[in-house]
Formats: sequence, C-alpha cells, structure tokens
Amino acid sequence: MLPDHLPNDWRPSAALSMIQARADLFARLRAFFAAAGVLEVETPILSQAAVTDPALASLSVGGVGPARSLYLQTSPEFPMKRLLAAGSGPIYQICKVFRDDECGRLHHPEFSLLEWYRPGWDPRRLMDEVAALTRVALQRPTMPVERIAYRELFLQRLHLDPWSATVEDLRGAALAAGIADAASLDLDADAWLDLLLTHCLEAGLGRDGMTFLVDYPPSQAALARIRPGTIPVAERFELYLEGVELANGFQELTDAAEQRARFQADLAQRRRRGQPEPPLDERLLAALAAGMPECSGVALGLDRLLMMATGIDRIDGVLAFPVERA
Repeated sequence: MLPDHLPNDWRPSAALSMIQARADLFARLRAFFAAAGVLEVETPILSQAAVTDPALASLSVGGVGPARSLYLQTSPEFPMKRLLAAGSGPIYQICKVFRDDECGRLHHPEFSLLEWYRPGWDPRRLMDEVAALTRVALQRPTMPVERIAYRELFLQRLHLDPWSATVEDLRGAALAAGIADAASLDLDADAWLDLLLTHCLEAGLGRDGMTFLVDYPPSQAALARIRPGTIPVAERFELYLEGVELANGFQELTDAAEQRARFQADLAQRRRRGQPEPPLDERLLAALAAGMPECSGVALGLDRLLMMATGIDRIDGVLAFPVERA
C-alpha cells in the first residue's frame, strides 16, 4: 500500500494527445526555419543581468561565485543580439522563459517562446514571414491578414488620439467603457492606453484571420527603433488572433547610447514605483557598441499558439505540468 502522504496530482495537466500536438507543432516550426535557412541557437536561461522594463518582473535565484544573484530570462533577446553582433546571421530559438506575477487564463510564470531575428529585414517583411509561419503552424494555408495602425485603432473605435489624449481623457474613456476601479486608478498615459487596449480593443482583433497592430506610440518603443516624422512612431508590431496577442516584434534599436538611456529611464521609473532595480546588461550594450546589424526581430508565445491550434481556452490545458503540479 502506498503511503497516505504521497501527492495525488502527479498526472500531467495536459492530455497525452496535447503532448503529441506540441511535438508536432515544434517539428513544423523547425522545418519552416530549416527551409528558410535560419540557424537554430541556444543561449543561457540564467543571466547576471535582467530586463529593466517596468512592466516585466524577473525571477531570481541564488548566485554563483561573484554573482550575488542570477536572473531567469524573460526573453532570450539580449544574448541573441550578442550573437547577431558577432556575425551569426539570421537565427531563431525555441526556449523556456520566466516572468513573475503572471498567472491566469493566458499567462503562466514559465512558458515557451519562439524568438527569431532577420538581419537586413524591415518589420513589413518580417510580418510577412510571421504570417507565413503562423499559417504553417496552424495548418491554415489561406488564413487572411490585415494590418492596422495603433493610432487608427484608437481613433476609429474609441475616438481618442493616443498621441495627444491626456490622462483625464483616457480615464474618461475607461469610465465610459465601464472598466472596474477606473475612477480610483492612478496610472500614467501609457498604462491607461494599455488598459484600454486590453479591455476594450483586443477582443475585436484577429477575428477574421490575423491582425497585425503596427506603429506604436514612441513612449512604448521598448527595444524598438523610433521612425521620425510629423507623427513619430515606434517601429513595433503585435500579432493578434481570436482576440489574443501572440507575438511582439520590433525594428531593433542598434544604438548603444540610446539603449543605455532607455535602460536608465526604466530604472528611474522602477525607483519611483518602488520596484526592484536589476543590473543593466553591459554585455548587450557592448555588443551594440561593437556593431549589431540592422534587423527586425519577433517573439511569439508557443503555448498560446498551441491553444489556437487545438481549441483549448486555458493555458494549463496545453502544459504538461503547470507550476501547481511542478
């Protein structure tokens, strides 16, 4: 007889057919990149530095040697950019990434990510490849694609110009939309825009195929290059399908001084919010200074893609062992 104290949740959360579906999906992805001549690479999960973006929270573990603590990657972006600067050419990676404080129907603290980079490509050409890969991954070869500008989306559906709307304008739109606690929330303009996007606009994106949301506000550039003009925009795009964000892509910033300034601005914002201030990735900055090629890159959530492929509506249904059973 087995001891009474043994756990009874040892079985996988996902069905065995889902385990096979994941393997089949990954095989299709690798075949796609092999045919396209893109090199598969592997980079460390642990790093001495961490992402500075105030919207992301890193998980840390005990350090080794002089490193007092190490950080689990939220994305393989920084080491992959070091490979690009070293002359790797086009590369991709399928890996596990980790983000603290993320758990829900579409979120899990550990998830699978596909990230790839195309030296010499612009975002429009990369979006074409993202669409082609998504059709192959979902085995839907005729799936249509649309592109809509971030500003156009807000003007059409909320009658707001995200480039000029004040915090009070945005709060008023949130109140009109019935967003809970909008009257008491203390948010900056970008946080209000994100709240309106997620609560009022995302559900309508990607309903008749793929929707690429393009040309974000410069304040939301993150690691993207800003395209100057009468109305400057961040050369950034996101892919939506059935109201779910699947991918986030950039025309990558290659200017080391500008990247350092953005990192420092992130840390200043973290300081004001009382958030942890992780060490900057000086090796990434050195790689940019050495000369990373102009390129576009994108990260795509594989667990969400598998959900789309199989009709599962909760991320736990495509994970063998979610954190509660790990």
